[in-house]
Amino acid sequence: MEGTNPVNKKLAAALSGGAVLVVALSGCSSSDKGNDKLDAWAKQVCDAVQPQAKKIEAANAAIQKQTSDNSTPEEVRKTDAQAFQDMSDAYKAIGAAVQKAGAPDVDNGAKKQQDAVKELNGIGTSYATLKTQVDKLDTKDQAKFADGLKNIATSLDKLSQSGNDALKTLEEGEVGKAMAKQTSCKSASATASSTAS
Repeated sequence: MEGTNPVNKKLAAALSGGAVLVVALSGCSSSDKGNDKLDAWAKQVCDAVQPQAKKIEAANAAIQKQTSDNSTPEEVRKTDAQAFQDMSDAYKAIGAAVQKAGAPDVDNGAKKQQDAVKELNGIGTSYATLKTQVDKLDTKDQAKFADGLKNIATSLDKLSQSGNDALKTLEEGEVGKAMAKQTSCKSASATASSTAS
């Protein structure tokens, strides 16, 4: 009898909350008056976010799949570790894209940009830490393994609830409107929303 599945289900549920972070980088409103500079900024960021959103979605899907399979602890550990590594890379890549795009052409643009970059990098680091924790789990002892996964699910839960503020601030007002017009942001948002539900 495999004892890991209920815990890994909890992990998957916590993980799907993390996907909503990407939605924060994908505006949801529309704009009538254009700002060419801001539109160009939004296009650059959205084009960079899209492949990373897909990477995050694939990592989510891999963990979700492990919860439905009758997987061994070794398989769960391997899949989860790879998923966390991918998510870490994806968030850091989004942070790098926002950094590279420069400050958006809005009030306090530089502060909003730097706060978002700091947050994205922080999320990336948190996922890297979770990967290290998964790597260290004892797969020989079912009970210990389940406890370890439970702790990781709790950390993941906290991670998915925190960290959203700077991203929300970045895409308030004109920035969000400019992003909403970008096809790549619309698809990134749809990807993340479907993963989060």
